[in-house]
Amino acid sequence: MKITKIDIYAIHLPLIEPFVISYDTYDTMPSIITKITTDEGIVGYGEAVPDEHVTGETWEGAYMMLKHQLAPAVIGQDPLCFEKIHDLMDKTVYLAPAAKAAIDIACFDIAGKKLQVPVYQLIGGRYHEKFPITHVLSIGSPEKMAQEAAERVEMGYHSFKMKVGTEVMKDVERIKAVRERVGDAIDIRVDVNQGWHNAATTLKGLRALRKMNLDWLEQPVDADDIDAMVEVKAKSDVPLMIDEGLHGMKEMREIIAKRAADKVNIKLMKCGGIYPAMKLAHMAEMAGIECQIGSMVESSVGSAAGFHVAFSKKVFKSVELTGPLKFSMDIGNLHYDVPFISLNEKSGLGVDVDESIIKELCQFSCRVDGKEEGNE
Repeated sequence: MKITKIDIYAIHLPLIEPFVISYDTYDTMPSIITKITTDEGIVGYGEAVPDEHVTGETWEGAYMMLKHQLAPAVIGQDPLCFEKIHDLMDKTVYLAPAAKAAIDIACFDIAGKKLQVPVYQLIGGRYHEKFPITHVLSIGSPEKMAQEAAERVEMGYHSFKMKVGTEVMKDVERIKAVRERVGDAIDIRVDVNQGWHNAATTLKGLRALRKMNLDWLEQPVDADDIDAMVEVKAKSDVPLMIDEGLHGMKEMREIIAKRAADKVNIKLMKCGGIYPAMKLAHMAEMAGIECQIGSMVESSVGSAAGFHVAFSKKVFKSVELTGPLKFSMDIGNLHYDVPFISLNEKSGLGVDVDESIIKELCQFSCRVDGKEEGNE
């Protein structure tokens, strides 16, 4: 089987409400959808959700990277040869993980459809039956975040991921307001998205939060400052998770060597897709570090890909792939039984893609087929 053509669509996914985190506010989510077709007529879908603050890629840049470098590099290749596909992409382009994930995910979708099995059967088989879904609270006033949390508890949610990362003591007020509103039985995870920058500020915040019974604190310091994570971990009993500080094997080796975190947040957009995500999970498992599959707010396509990884490995203890719940219009039909997610047994990613919605949301597109480059 060979890849014969790749259609690339740059789309804007409409959000029900703006998504607010420490470094940006999103009214729509920029995404890139790949549709890979083989000589056997099997079609697979992939997705890239780049973020210049996290992956180093812009939406426009990732699109051009796919169009001019990555898609031409894999035309004619067997989509089931994952190691070779990644080797070709790595030799063609340095880094660019989200763009590479768009190719990787589509290849796994094709492989599952070819073999008539779900993607999780290709990477270890199904271990978990279902995962609880954590509701993500965007940054807002303490009152607004507490009210939203209370409403979600009424809907059946048992855990929250709070986005903070402004001034540390204002963030403390937000966290305390939510905890007081929902009570002690609800799990609260705090994601700073690097907003506290250094160990000193982080420790100041943790001292003020000593009685808040946090599940864990995620990426409080600047992404490249692994040593600051080591210091915080040594001086606090709140479990620490690394997110933006982990991209690939290079960072994972340093995290393991320095014992810099209790948990790691693996995102397909940061590491390059399903295949490299499994490598990171194996490394973490050998080092006794728990894993989470995190979200870059992907559509049903990218979210399903992440769920297949999480469902296949014991080391994954949590998932935060809630993008489809945030969109007023989605290109696929990934199903949530709020507050849980349980995958179906359809082949490939198990997601039906509506191409009419892709076209409605599309800002520009092209086709790469090895003959001549498509035009936007």
